Amino acid sequence: MLPDHASLFDPIRAVLFDLDGVLTPTVDIHVMAWSRLFTPYLAERGVEPGYSDDDYFAYIDGKPRVDGVRALLASRDIVVPEGTPDDEPGSNTVWGLGLRKNHEFFASLEVNGVVAYPGSVDFLDASIRSGRLVAVVSSSRNAVSVLDAAQLDDRFVVVVDGLVAFDAGLPGKPAPDTFVYAAELLGLTPAQCAVIEDAHSGVQAAREGEFGLVVGVDRGVGADGLFASGADIVVSDLAELVDAVSEPAVTA
Repeated sequence: MLPDHASLFDPIRAVLFDLDGVLTPTVDIHVMAWSRLFTPYLAERGVEPGYSDDDYFAYIDGKPRVDGVRALLASRDIVVPEGTPDDEPGSNTVWGLGLRKNHEFFASLEVNGVVAYPGSVDFLDASIRSGRLVAVVSSSRNAVSVLDAAQLDDRFVVVVDGLVAFDAGLPGKPAPDTFVYAAELLGLTPAQCAVIEDAHSGVQAAREGEFGLVVGVDRGVGADGLFASGADIVVSDLAELVDAVSEPAVTA
C-alpha cells in the first residue's frame, strides 16, 4: 500500500462494490457462458471472425446483459429483433439471446459454485468495521443469487443490480446512474463514496458520476487501461487496501 492511500479514503463514508470480478470470480463463469452462447451462434451463421474471449472484454464486460448482446451483434453487423423479457431463451432476438446466456450462467454456477475473493472479503469487512456503509452496484440481474451463493448477502442492505435498474428506468454502465442511485439510497452524495470496479465501463461510470474515489481492480484488463478510464488507484487485489480503511472516515 502506498502511503497516500489512507488519506484518499479518509473522507469516504461509503464503498460501492461492483460484484463480478471485484467481490467474486464470477467473471470466469460469465466469460464461459457468453462463449457457449456466441461461439455456436456465429459459427452456425458462418460469421467471421468467430467469437473469442477478446470479444467479451471489448463489447460485453461490465454492461447490462442485453447491452452486451446488442454490442456483440453490432460488431458483426447482425441485426435481430429486440424481443421482450418474455422471449424463450435462445430465440433469435436480443432478449432471447440474453436469456440463453443467463441459462448458461446459472448452469455453470450450479455446478461450480462461487467463492468470494479472500482479499475482497477482508477489505469489505474492514470497511464495515470502520463504520463505512457498503453497497453492491452490478449490471448483473443475478447479483442477489451470486451474493447468496458466495455467502456475502448478510453484508449488504443496498444492492442495485440489473433488475433494480430496469425497474427504476436507470441506464446501465458506463452511465453513472446506478452508482448515483446507490449513493442516494445510502443517504450520501457521490463525492462521499468510493467505487470499486474491475471493468472499463464501471470505472468510466464512476468518473462521470464524480465519485470521491475510484478504485480499479486489475483482474486482467490492465492497470494502464483502468487509469486511462479514470481510476485514481489500481490494485491487483483489494487486500492491498485493507490498511487504508482501518480507520473511521473523517467527517469533520
